[in-house]
Amino acid sequence: MRRRAAGITAAVAAVTVVAAVALPLFQPWRLLTDRVVDEALPGTAPISTTSSSTTPPTVSAHPAKPTPVVKPRPKVLLIGKLISHEHRTSGTVAVLALPDGGRVLRIENLDTSDGPDLKVWLSDAEVNPGRDGWHVFDDGAYRSLGSLKGNRGNQNYPIPADVRLDAFRSVAIWCDRFNVSFGAAGLKSA
Repeated sequence: MRRRAAGITAAVAAVTVVAAVALPLFQPWRLLTDRVVDEALPGTAPISTTSSSTTPPTVSAHPAKPTPVVKPRPKVLLIGKLISHEHRTSGTVAVLALPDGGRVLRIENLDTSDGPDLKVWLSDAEVNPGRDGWHVFDDGAYRSLGSLKGNRGNQNYPIPADVRLDAFRSVAIWCDRFNVSFGAAGLKSA
């Protein structure tokens, strides 16, 4: 009877140790969670209708026709469509030149799994479908644009001025913890 009790105690201890290590590392509950982000396209913020004036508005007998204000829109430089790798992934990517001279990577309609330590990378790797494409993005040159803000929605990632876009030909949603691509898109001229 003591042997059986000792065996059960050892088994419970082993399961507890494995769970204590595996759960924080793999974070399996993240497969059931979503982080939705819906950022506006840069440079298209709505015009404010509030005023700081304390003077009451006046009404003209013949109101002047308002002059439409045309804001410059971002220019699309590169585009791509996300494909699935380790996890089902869809959406589109675009590199945009902003009117202020900055650049941003725009991800639209992203739909992928949530996961631990997900990053958005520019990479010089070619995008390959299937398992052949899962691990290639850290083999050559890559540049992290930061942590993935959410696994669903529309998001913007500023591209530093020192990044030469001609050095990169793909975007990857990269799991840094397990060195695997959740999904990626090849970049081509717009």
